Formats: sequence, structure tokens, C-alpha cells
Amino acid sequence: MTTAQAGTGRTVTTDIPARLDRLPWSRWHWTIVFGLGTVWILDGLEVTVVGNIASRLSEPGSGLPITSGEVTGLAAALYVAGACSGALFWGRLTDKWGRKKLFMITLAVYLGATALTAIAFDTWWFFLFRFLTGFGIGGEYAAINSAIDELIPKEYRGRVDLMINGSFWLGAVGGSLLSIVALDTDIFAANVGWRLTFALGAVLALVILLVRRHVPESPRWLLIHGRDDEAERIVSSIEREVEQEKGEPLPRPEGEITIHQRRSVSFLEIGRTVFSDYRRRAILGFSLFIGQAFLYNAITFGFGAILTTFYDVPSGSTGYYFAVIALGNFFGPLLLGKLFDTVGRRVMISGTYLLSGLFLFGTAWLFDQGSLSASTLTACWCVVLFFASAGASSAYLTVSEVFPMETRAMSIAFFYAIGTAAGGISGPLLFADLTGTGKVGDTVLAFQIGAALMCLAGLAAAILAVRAERRSLEDIATPLTAAEDQTGPTGRGKEDGAYASGSGSGATGSRTATT
Repeated sequence: MTTAQAGTGRTVTTDIPARLDRLPWSRWHWTIVFGLGTVWILDGLEVTVVGNIASRLSEPGSGLPITSGEVTGLAAALYVAGACSGALFWGRLTDKWGRKKLFMITLAVYLGATALTAIAFDTWWFFLFRFLTGFGIGGEYAAINSAIDELIPKEYRGRVDLMINGSFWLGAVGGSLLSIVALDTDIFAANVGWRLTFALGAVLALVILLVRRHVPESPRWLLIHGRDDEAERIVSSIEREVEQEKGEPLPRPEGEITIHQRRSVSFLEIGRTVFSDYRRRAILGFSLFIGQAFLYNAITFGFGAILTTFYDVPSGSTGYYFAVIALGNFFGPLLLGKLFDTVGRRVMISGTYLLSGLFLFGTAWLFDQGSLSASTLTACWCVVLFFASAGASSAYLTVSEVFPMETRAMSIAFFYAIGTAAGGISGPLLFADLTGTGKVGDTVLAFQIGAALMCLAGLAAAILAVRAERRSLEDIATPLTAAEDQTGPTGRGKEDGAYASGSGSGATGSRTATT
């Protein structure tokens, strides 16, 4: 690493990004996966439990004067509103203060809010802490996805990101099964069981908080913010650990990058970068997030209400059905994730969105014809969500890797907030009414809207998706702080792609625009 003085700070030439990208998979990387990725299990637990206990909360003796519609409608919308506002608030601080500081703070917020939900004594208390729980989770999306992409080698980034985001559904399985036990009044009183589910979420968050202390700050973030000595120490320590595990020297890194260090990037520059320099990628991000947000927040999480309304499934048994579709959701990213790194982003993102949309149209038609039972409807949703879950996870991967590093957390936060607000706030309020009328045609319409948005997002991905597989983050979107002689007169990647070296390793020298 070499440094020089510049007018706005030091100029640093470094191979740290290339060194991180050339690492083989190791136990250290599993530490990152478990330390950062397990929080989505908590998110899945939260959302699923609330959906499945809605009918019990509305019954006399629950301890709260609340209706089922308020739980799945207003409370769900407040949770998502909290997540959207939290993403924006914490996302900016993640880019400014660092990944590690924020993923510790946001998990602590989630932990406290969940614990307080467990002791809700009135409806307003329940609503308030659902909002604050979402506020913590929203910040996790920005901080965690940023850290994961910056720490995982380029050869594995796609599959690991999808697997981690897909782990949400392990929490959903746990939440479904947990709700069955919690709603059994032979085991717990009606006003006790649902409280224990939230208390368990707080306990699990505490365990994750303790594990997460061992996850380092992103060396890429440290490098840009003038802490290159600390970045060097972290990367050297990782290399020693990996070499000791593998029993052989690591291959030489290929390529360096030169950057002008600075402490922060203004909102104006972030906005100009995302919406002017990368307009096509911004449109792609909006499309992917709105499609998956409507499908999941608006329709999927009302699945329990559909079962009780149309198939007379007892409220205490809906968890079994939801556990099945949650497994379909989990296996999608798990089994398809590798293909995002081999077949490629464009084919896989567009394909998963389009297939899920088409299968959902088919499910809507069968439902309208009265051809489905509770079991066969669940099977259809399993197929839909096998593909939809991989597509939805790839939305987070996409917006975290196709914009410059200085804007990464804020970009994740912004697209998550806008897309989720459109699908996750308006969706539950709209579709709770549609699925709650008891009319088949209204529920069919809900299915068709979700299917259409997924198909439109798939078409957008077919046209706009970036070929980011097995490429360094610095090649996909050149850092704003990169030296001008590496990136051309603008000092950043252009709209149709980043400036990638022939080796794809972030090397200095001549670069050509790629899509």
C-alpha cells in the first residue's frame, strides 16, 4: 500500500479489495455468515408470528383489545413503516459511521422493542413497539447487506447474499411452529402464549449480539474513510487465519486501486450518483423491490387469513401450512443461489421473477375455479415462492452491489424503503380488505396484482440487470473516491456499467465500459 498527500486528503493505492476477493472459502467466512446473516431468522420469526397469532389476539382473554384486521393490517403497516424509516435513518449513518457500529446498534434497538412488545398492555403500546421493532430491522437491512458484500469474495458473493437473505424463511418456519405451541391454550393461557413468542425473539437477538462482536469492520469502508492502517491489520489477520486453515500460501492478488480518501459524501452527491449517473440501475432497483414487496408484504403474510376464511382451517393450525410454504421460500435461494454466480445475474433474476409471477397467475385461476383445497393451495404457493424468494433475495443483492461503495448502505436503504413502502404499507391495508371480504373474486384480484408486478419486474431485469457475477465490487461500480486516471473524467463508473479491467480484479490501468 502506498500513500500520498492530496488537496482533500491522502491518496492511497491499495490491493486490499483484490486481497479480499481472492480468498478461498474458509471458517472465517462462515463466522461472517452466522454473525450477520442470522438476524433475518429473527425477522422471519417476527413477521410470521404476528400473522399467525392475529386471530388469537383478537379473541376475548388475549389481554389486548384488538381485532384481527388491526393486527394484519394496521400493525403490519406500522411495522413496515418503521422498517422503511429505520432503513433511511440508519442507512445514512452506516455509510458515515461504519458497518459494524450500526449493525450492533440496530440489533440492540430490535432487541429492546421486541421485548417491550411482549409486555404490551394496550393496543397503542402494541402498535408503538411494532413500529420500533421495524425501525431496528430496517437499519439491519442496510448495515448487514453492505458488510456482507464487502467481506465475501466475489466468486461467492451472489449465493451467500441470497442464502443469508433467504434465511428469513427459517425464522418463518420457526415462527409458524412456535405459534402452534403458543396458541395452544392447553399449554399456555390465552394472554401468555403470544407474549412468550416475542420474548423468545428478544433472547435470540441477545445471543446474536454476542456473536456479532467478533465480526470486523469492513476493510473497504475503513480504506475510504482514512483508516487504511486498520484495514491493513484486519485483512492481514484474515489472511493469516485462512493460510493456517488451508496449510498453503494464498495466491497473489491481482490489481490495485487508487483512491482519494475523505470522511463523508453529501446527500446531493449520493442523489446525483444514483439517479443521474446510474439511472438504469435505479429503475431496476425500484422494479425489483416493488414487485417482491407487494407479493410478500401484501399477500403472502395474509395467507393464514385466507386459510381460515375460505377453507375453515382453525386459527391454531394455520402455522402448519405456513411452515410448508416457508420451507419452499428457504430452499429457493439455497438451491438456486449458486446459479446467480455461474449462469449469471440477468438470466437468474429475470427468470425467477417471471416464473413466480406466471405460477401465481396459474394459482389465481385455479383458486377462482374452486379447484384448490387448503393443501393444494399451499402446494401451489410453495412452487410460486420457491422462485419468488430467490428473486426477492436477489433484489437486495442487486442494489448492494451495483452502486459505488460510498453510497452502498444508503442505496439499499432507499430502494428498500421506497419499494417496501409501496408494497408493504399500502399493500397490507389494501389486501387485508380484499382477502377479508370472503369473496373469491377479491382474493383472485389480490393474487393477480402480485403476479403482474412480479412479471413486470422480471421484464425490467431482463433488460436492465447488470452482469455482476464473479466481478469485484470496484469493477461493477467504481468508488466515487477513485483516482480520475482510473475512471475517466467523471471519476466514477458510467450509466451502462462500471469500468472493469480485463482481469475483473479491480486493477489499475486502462478500463473500458461494460454493461
